[in-house]
Amino acid sequence: MGLRYTITFLIGLGILFSCQSSKKEADGLEEVKASKDEFFIVPGEDELLDSLRVKSGKVLISYSDCFECHKLDQDATGPSFSDIARRYPSNQTYVEFLARKVISGGSGTWGTPVMRAHPSLSQNDAEKMVTYILSLDF
Repeated sequence: MGLRYTITFLIGLGILFSCQSSKKEADGLEEVKASKDEFFIVPGEDELLDSLRVKSGKVLISYSDCFECHKLDQDATGPSFSDIARRYPSNQTYVEFLARKVISGGSGTWGTPVMRAHPSLSQNDAEKMVTYILSLDF
């Protein structure tokens, strides 16, 4: 029982010190709200992105269903494009990785929202769309 208590205590202590949070007093109770800057930033080097692919991606996104779940700089059902751009390095490895996620769908990376699959989208078009998203600088 002592070991279980120690492990639970250390996990709680780690969570406490690893999270940046803002506190708000309300009726004698303390409400803790997570900071928007709290999500994990993927380490990696940025590369120059092809400006033609960025422009093509912007056009493809404007004709897609992306804005049903995403907004440019505010959370919606899914993460904002600006948060995605802040999380991932803008390089070809992540462009390809995220394009596959757009096509296959998935969940868990940003919490509970589930991104529906887009199987009719080509890898090339999905890469252009992701290139546009990763080019955003807020």
